Amino acid sequence: MRLNYKLIAYLGFTGTLFFGCGAADIISTPIENIDTSPLKITELTDAEAKNWGHLDLVSDTIPGMSVDKAYAEIIKNKKGTKVIVAVIDSGIDIDHEDLNDVIWTNKGEIPNNGIDDDKNGYVDDIHGWNFLGDGYDEQLEYVRLVASGDKTDPRYNEAVALQKEEYDTYLGAKTRYEQILNVLKNADEKLTAHLGKKDYTIKEVNAITTEDQTLLQAVQIAQNINANGGTFAEANTEISEQLESYNERLNYLLNINFSGRKTGDNINDLTDIGYGNGNVKPVKKTESHGTHVAGIIAAERNNGLGANGIANNVEIMSVRTVPNGDEYDKDVALAIRYAVDNGAKVINGSFGKSFSPHADWVRDAIKYASDNDVVFVHAAGNDGKNVDEGTNFPDDNVGFVEISNTYIRVGSLTSKYGSKMVSGFSNYGKNNVDVFAPGSAIYSTYPENDYESISGTSMASPGVAGVAALIRSQYPKLTAAQVKQVILDSGLPLTTKVVVGGDASNVKPFTDLSKSGRIVNAFNALIVASKLK
Repeated sequence: MRLNYKLIAYLGFTGTLFFGCGAADIISTPIENIDTSPLKITELTDAEAKNWGHLDLVSDTIPGMSVDKAYAEIIKNKKGTKVIVAVIDSGIDIDHEDLNDVIWTNKGEIPNNGIDDDKNGYVDDIHGWNFLGDGYDEQLEYVRLVASGDKTDPRYNEAVALQKEEYDTYLGAKTRYEQILNVLKNADEKLTAHLGKKDYTIKEVNAITTEDQTLLQAVQIAQNINANGGTFAEANTEISEQLESYNERLNYLLNINFSGRKTGDNINDLTDIGYGNGNVKPVKKTESHGTHVAGIIAAERNNGLGANGIANNVEIMSVRTVPNGDEYDKDVALAIRYAVDNGAKVINGSFGKSFSPHADWVRDAIKYASDNDVVFVHAAGNDGKNVDEGTNFPDDNVGFVEISNTYIRVGSLTSKYGSKMVSGFSNYGKNNVDVFAPGSAIYSTYPENDYESISGTSMASPGVAGVAALIRSQYPKLTAAQVKQVILDSGLPLTTKVVVGGDASNVKPFTDLSKSGRIVNAFNALIVASKLK
């Protein structure tokens, strides 16, 4: 059994792959490097911007995952086997127009009867489980450590210093933005009073002649805002939203006197279970993360609505676990086990943190997923750092020994093929990041039948989870470990040098940023999967 070399060569697919037809063959294809692809010099069209992660590097000069090409040339009308994908995240708007037909339903549970019908330990878990209960705002993990006062913890002093530094930084930023907002308000009021109306134009502002220094300053502010393509109203909205974000961080995430836990359980006792409830929806529209992630994986394809998911025959299991702040290790560990025990074959985890008091619980759960043939896909994080050199949880290794062969950690790409291809925020690591995928400005579902473009390794991870689900759907006999290896081995190998961490002076070969040195490619993955036993 041999590869279709024409298809592989077309995408510049190189490397060593293992295939079975009787005895395993080792096939090497030393062909022209993909780095010879031309750079795209024009801006993305609106259609391209909303779908770039699905496009093809060769035909579109955009480093997408060749999803559309995979459907056009390989999948066509083949639906495959239904695959359950668990999204461990914030709440998901399961009523969204582009998601409501792809939401998992627990057939062993009778809705709203207050009974654990299927005896899985969770009452009325119809579409998943909500480990946060009525909670949403939370502290960061290192702030919880400071609040605990546990000076025996080896990272306590580090946490104290970090909390003070971050709190002071955001307090200073809040003060500056409040001052800016006040200046804008005064300038707007001054111009309104002078012109005698609120809806004045920039032409009218430019026509003002005065020796009043305060009015002249107002004119200059209006002109500066206009030069940047905005209005007072838009500037006011943007700054107000940023202030809201700063206040959230100061009042909740960094506040050592705040406690958001509302489930009544002991967070340090993994056997204290059954807390939470079956309401997997967001508590407000801004709790959008899980909805956006779910759409990347599974928004219904070609239905005439806002976005196309990657996988065409999946059910999304919503496991509400990630608050506005850091997730609890206990919730994550139990969420992974819940997903595995209730039939998920792929799990997406778009979350992470640098402190983890019960990292072993989560690591054991990741191993549990691996032992039960489940792919676990995890975001690499958005600190622009080398995660080989610091702490980033959850992980799948103790020292340098991996405990799972189905865990995939994903870095983020932009749509600009070339030196700026890696998202400035994306973490990387030759040992601890496996592969890269589209993660900047990804268009997907947003609560209340809305759609937004959002950036993060949180968006790259579900892209890979979607490809994993697509492979498992089309080739259900492959193991989770095989699916992981297919994804890593079939990616496009790039050797170009790229800017990392958003720092133009920090340039590295792309091959040094992950284990595979590749970007995920659905088209190649399906070809490779088709050759495996």
